[in-house]
Amino acid sequence: MRALFRFEFLAGLVLLTLVGGAVALSPWLFPDSGKTMDFLARLTPPFVNEAHWLGTDPMGRDILERVVVGGKISFIVGIFSALGAVTLGTVIGLLAGYYRGFWDSFLMRFADIQLALPFILLAITVIAIIGPGLDRIVILMIVAQWVQYARLVRASVLSLREAEYVQAAKSYGLPDRKIIFGHILPNAMGPLIILATLNVANNILLESSLTFLGLGIDPLTPSWGGMLADGRNYIQTAPWITIFPGLAIMFTVLGLNLLGDWLRDYLDPLGKTNT
Repeated sequence: MRALFRFEFLAGLVLLTLVGGAVALSPWLFPDSGKTMDFLARLTPPFVNEAHWLGTDPMGRDILERVVVGGKISFIVGIFSALGAVTLGTVIGLLAGYYRGFWDSFLMRFADIQLALPFILLAITVIAIIGPGLDRIVILMIVAQWVQYARLVRASVLSLREAEYVQAAKSYGLPDRKIIFGHILPNAMGPLIILATLNVANNILLESSLTFLGLGIDPLTPSWGGMLADGRNYIQTAPWITIFPGLAIMFTVLGLNLLGDWLRDYLDPLGKTNT
């Protein structure tokens, strides 16, 4: 029980609850999705107008509304891309590690080639061909990141397949499907959960970076990366345009990383560090 009250868990939970709760309630808090323009209030500084607590952007749109609404894009990309990469990589890693042979060699060599490709270069090439979009970014991240999970699961399977309980299951004549998903996979879930948690944070940063570079979602849709791109020309005259979405990214990623550190120590108590 003491592990539940560690600083990493409490701090990460508080940060994610605040940010994630606001984003989840955004359709009811801000029905206009932060698209309403007030040209009479262009570039209003924060904390001087009760109608715009965090100020406005060059088009008079409320910064608070756009930060909260824009978080939905980042959470969708981060969560669904991580889930897709976990699913694809786990299946491939299980099959490659359990059956070995030709498919193991083929898939791992293909994984080595993909790991040698920088993600940004891959993203620029693919998006230039198929065009930007939310679904395309999610698919691109799944294709780029399944390798991490596949190699992690394969390494676990190589050791677990020789365990006594697996050999006993084989001797009882259990089919491979039940051995793989009923005996091996549950014992390899700990590292997967930790990596997936950290990857959600990483994917939020990647989505923001791609949108900042103009390779992400529609510029008219509020997003943290898009807000950073909109405010770069006003960094000296209206820095709040970039400060508040930047803080939202920082707090979200920090919360996820803290929870990831806590999960690592909780699921692997023998390898935890002293904090």
